[in-house]
Amino acid sequence: MGQDFHMEEVGQRIIERRKRMGLTQEALAELCDTTTQFVSYAETGKRAMRPENLLKLAAALNVSADYLLTGDIVDKDLLILSEKLRRLSPSQLRTVEAIIDECNILFQNT
Repeated sequence: MGQDFHMEEVGQRIIERRKRMGLTQEALAELCDTTTQFVSYAETGKRAMRPENLLKLAAALNVSADYLLTGDIVDKDLLILSEKLRRLSPSQLRTVEAIIDECNILFQNT
C-alpha cells in the first residue's frame, strides 16, 4: 500500500482540482511550464515527482503542496482563499459569508 497508493491519491486531488478550475491537462501543463505527459503521469500516480514540479502544480492549481500530498487544508490554503475573498465587493463578501454559515449549519447536522 505505501508510496504507490499515496501517489494515486495525490493524482486524484490534482484531477479534481484541475477539473474544478476548468483546465485541460494541456492548459495545466502550460501553467506549470511542464509537459502534458508530466501532468498525465502526475494524475495517474505512475511516477513520483520532483519537489519543484509538485510546487509548480500546487501554484498553478492555487492550493498548497500539503493539500496535494495529504489532502489536508493548511494555513497557506486559507491564505489563498482569503486573497480570493479580498477581491469581492462588500456585498459579495456578505453573500459568501451567508453561504458559509449555511454550510456550517448543514455540515454540523450530518
